[in-house]
Order: sequence, then structure tokens, then C-alpha cells
Amino acid sequence: MTAFAAALDRIFGHADMATDAVWISAATSEERTVRVMQKGPDRITGFGDARILSDTTTIDVRVGELPAPRSGDLIILGADSFVVQGEPIRDRERLIWTLDLRPA
Repeated sequence: MTAFAAALDRIFGHADMATDAVWISAATSEERTVRVMQKGPDRITGFGDARILSDTTTIDVRVGELPAPRSGDLIILGADSFVVQGEPIRDRERLIWTLDLRPA
């Protein structure tokens, strides 16, 4: 394990940095609890001359906990349900997935 991977394990294990979520596979209905870091960055999208500001919801999850997420999978965060949209993206070190979510 690299020092970076060990640091990520500590960050994801910290109660103030990450939270538990439930992942449900769209293909097999497999279900598991994973630790995630939720983010909500604003996105600016161009449409002609207009610029549209929209809220987004993304999460980071460790590849070791969720090796193959797919578009259409369900993520449950507390009382809120989200669907993974688009292709999951891994970080440069191949340790973290970033999943773009939309409300279910």
C-alpha cells in the first residue's frame, strides 16, 4: 500500500470527511454499503450566448470498495436516492471513482 492509499483510507474512515451510502447495482441488484465523500459543485453550461449555472451532486468512492460502478446504478445517501449518470471517472492513481449523480 502506498502512502497515498493509506492516507485515503484514513480520510474515508473519518466521520467528518465521509459517510456511509448504499450502492445497488442496476444490472444484478447486488447491494453493499460503501464510504463516500459527497460533493456539490456548481457547473456552468453554455447554451448559445447564455451561461446556465446548475447544482450538481457527485460522490467519491474508493475503487477497492466499488470496483465496477456503472451508469444506472443506485446510490442511497441517508433518505435521498440518486442514480449514477454518465461514466464513472477514476483519479490518476486509480484509487478513487468520481460518480456524477442525479435524483432518482
